[in-house]
Amino acid sequence: MKITVCIGSSCHIKGSRQVVEQLQFLIAENKLKDKVELSGTFCMGKCQQGVCVTVDDEFFSVSPETVKTFFESEVLNKL
Repeated sequence: MKITVCIGSSCHIKGSRQVVEQLQFLIAENKLKDKVELSGTFCMGKCQQGVCVTVDDEFFSVSPETVKTFFESEVLNKL
């Protein structure tokens, strides 16, 4: 599974750094480093929609407050 987080300026202002840090923690906490690849990218072209995240090319809008719920529903439930 590949998770990509936008770290462009608009998403950075909306908390992409915190989203990346929380995802790193959740991946480690759930011992998924061998199953989940986390990477960053610049603008995904959907700047109005919050911190842009894709999971295997499926788009999501995530915020620092919704990372845990997102991780549980879109990552843990699909592995």
